Amino acid sequence: MKQYKYPNPTEYSTLLQRPGRDSEQLRNTAESIFSEVQRNGDQAVQKYTALFDGVTLDGMRVSKEAIEKATSGVPEVLRKAMQVAYQNISTFHEAQQTETLRVETQAGVLCWQEKRPIEAVGIYIPGGSAPLFSTVFMLAIPAQLAGCKRIVLCSPPSSKGTIAPEILYAANLCGVTEIFSVGGIQAIAALTLGTAQLPKVDKIFGPGNSYVTAAKQVATRYGVAIDMPAGPSEVLVFADDTAIPEYVAADLLSQAEHGADSQVILVSTSEKLLDQVQLEVAAQVEQLPRKEVATKALQHSKAILVANNTEALSVINMYAPEHLILAVRDARTVASEVQHAGSVFLGNYTPESAGDYASGTNHTLPTYGFARQYSGVSLDSFLKSITFQEITKEGLLALGPHVACMAAAEGLTAHQRAIEIRLRNDKK
Repeated sequence: MKQYKYPNPTEYSTLLQRPGRDSEQLRNTAESIFSEVQRNGDQAVQKYTALFDGVTLDGMRVSKEAIEKATSGVPEVLRKAMQVAYQNISTFHEAQQTETLRVETQAGVLCWQEKRPIEAVGIYIPGGSAPLFSTVFMLAIPAQLAGCKRIVLCSPPSSKGTIAPEILYAANLCGVTEIFSVGGIQAIAALTLGTAQLPKVDKIFGPGNSYVTAAKQVATRYGVAIDMPAGPSEVLVFADDTAIPEYVAADLLSQAEHGADSQVILVSTSEKLLDQVQLEVAAQVEQLPRKEVATKALQHSKAILVANNTEALSVINMYAPEHLILAVRDARTVASEVQHAGSVFLGNYTPESAGDYASGTNHTLPTYGFARQYSGVSLDSFLKSITFQEITKEGLLALGPHVACMAAAEGLTAHQRAIEIRLRNDKK
């Protein structure tokens, strides 16, 4: 990690740049595959599965028997851990349910809001070298709690044509029965457009590599919503002299191992801590099976020394990190000043890994600075709000003249007449 000492605030925007992405090339590739899936359906999906995943499948849907068999392939200790995660995530997301909001804005004018589930959702679960079975919980649990009628899970197949048993076990635990062995751009295209085997959905959720991210952006042009725009995983750790260097280094590396394009940022008011963490990172990275990946990520990561908490918060809010760890004294006070972050972890004993797996919060979060505009996935992500209103005769007599006046001022005569006809008839 390159170290920067007391940078001028005017340098922050340059200093905090993310790794670049060739978005145009990615978008062109995604658009090409979408067009082919639109023309050739499952044939195109299977073509790209053979090309990218090296496996040819007769059918992409995972059978009920295969899903149930996965339970026996997961070690008992892991099953117990996954059940704890399932319970905590369920508890947190269930608590997000809200009552119907009803307000009488004036006498005789009643307005209310009710929530309805999105009917069909697709959830994408990355496979590859690190099958993210934890993401199944993060997406399927709130989808189930919201009452989505159709939950379709896609995950890339292994060279044997199978999905990791941990993913299937998690899906079974969440009650997901529509599972397809397909990944990459072709999976997003199939969920967007619908094929003979894969159903079209209304909204697509889930992380993925840069190709999947580009595909989700293309999906929006076909009238399908997505959870949020996203980029590579990232963490910013703000640590002072109360932080434990060994812990901070471990937290930084837990994100660096996600991918070579991940980025980790350390901000500190203590030069001594900065140096100690650098030494810990160098020692700990040598012990990682994914050392090569983490090392590449560290090449575009930063360690920044600032004078005080105010400057640290300026860096944090400008960067708008996906994950923010506050290993500082009086972390709650500091947290109250955070304006832009996906998820915040307070204190030395709250590692970001806990939120990734089992504390209860959702780990599907905005990255690449999108935390300035977007929230992480929650129960509301799977719901839409519908407003209702009911006006009595007396209510319209009181409100109507004001509406007619405003409509006339905008030159919308039909709007005006819709009110005045009612008012006139009431006087007959």
